Amino acid sequence: MRFRDQLELSLSNLWKVKLRTLLTTAGVVVGIGALVSMMSFGTGMQKNVTETFKSLELFNSITVFPEGSGPGGSDPDRIDPHQPRRVPAGTAKAVLDDRALDAISKLRGVETVYPDVNFPALVRFNGREEFRLVQVLPAKIAGSRMIKLRAGKPYLSDDADEIIVNDYLLRRLDVKDPASAIGKRIEIASVSFDLGRLNPMDFSSIFQGGKLPVSKETYEFRIVGVSENMGFGPGSVWNELMIPPGAARKIKKLPFTSIWDIFRLQEGAIGYSALNVRLSSPGEVDAVKARIKEMGFSTFALADQFAQVRQAFFFLDMILAAVGMIAIFVAALGIVNTMVMSILERTREIGIMKAVGAGDGDVRSVFVFESSIIGFAGGLLGYGLGWIVSRVINRVVNYFLARQSLPAIDYFAFPWWLFAGALAFAVAVSLAAGIYPAHRAALVDPVKALRHD
Repeated sequence: MRFRDQLELSLSNLWKVKLRTLLTTAGVVVGIGALVSMMSFGTGMQKNVTETFKSLELFNSITVFPEGSGPGGSDPDRIDPHQPRRVPAGTAKAVLDDRALDAISKLRGVETVYPDVNFPALVRFNGREEFRLVQVLPAKIAGSRMIKLRAGKPYLSDDADEIIVNDYLLRRLDVKDPASAIGKRIEIASVSFDLGRLNPMDFSSIFQGGKLPVSKETYEFRIVGVSENMGFGPGSVWNELMIPPGAARKIKKLPFTSIWDIFRLQEGAIGYSALNVRLSSPGEVDAVKARIKEMGFSTFALADQFAQVRQAFFFLDMILAAVGMIAIFVAALGIVNTMVMSILERTREIGIMKAVGAGDGDVRSVFVFESSIIGFAGGLLGYGLGWIVSRVINRVVNYFLARQSLPAIDYFAFPWWLFAGALAFAVAVSLAAGIYPAHRAALVDPVKALRHD
């Protein structure tokens, strides 16, 4: 039997039982639609994270910490972080200071090195106050792709009395339109040690709520830019104000920002808590990390952790696919039921086909064609259903994000392989579901079939 004849006969048979065919196809549509929506969500989330890493140039970035410190309080490159690192007697720990910064900046492949400096401050703007961390950021970094601006522009000088404010902080300060804050003045109040306020004759008053040996100074900055709220790198939710280093040096502030700085201060050399290193390309990461470790410092690179992030997304995709497979399994049972019922109704027709010379393979191919047509139509319409549902969900979510003044995010992605995979999977499932009915139809005895009413 020719391919065209098989196709025409299959379509004709399916059209005779339109309602049953429609309901069976609808089951495949729902199953494929659910699978496509879930897989596109996992793909979209992975795409967003990957593009964020690339846009912030995190793949070619390294964070340098003093020896023995780092994320989680240990060197992430150490084989067993729970085992203390033995330091030979008389060996001085390397200090992460300006000399170390200069040495790292001269390494091959290093473009920029800047210290991770921030300090607590009281921010006053628009008649409201908030306690926040102020991050010191060079103008070269403020003007790079690492900082995404929603309004205004970055400061161009390391000595300018200008500031970049995060849009999240502006919302906290009751500013609805980020652009309206550009050009306005914002006050930052910091505290510093003031030994003149210390009473040497009455130390006990400090512990009894008396005068503390600190003073508060207020400084004004002009807002030149409003940055987007980001989860990684400079300008993240933890650092909502960015000022240039020259302006930061004029501010009187405490020499530490955490309890770990106090421990290092006790050792006689506090240095920086961390250095941020930008490389010319991601290929330089391993070599630069090795050289920095030789200097006695710990390193952390998000590029090394990205493999774990991708593994987590792989497991997420598998979980989402497993949920979608439940609907596919139910649809497959519907196809089996439709084909078996079709055999019972067309027993006499099968007998006639065999009586006029059709072989078992011809009969089997007719039913396989019918099930594959259901799968193809269901896969095509199911992909469309998944796309429509995903677009609707994405619009609804972004509507509520817009009401919170948050940027829109495309949570779903539809690469070409998802369409091809959905269509191929739908046809494959339908073919698998049609194997038993087709085999059963091929075994029909033509003599008994012709006697069948």
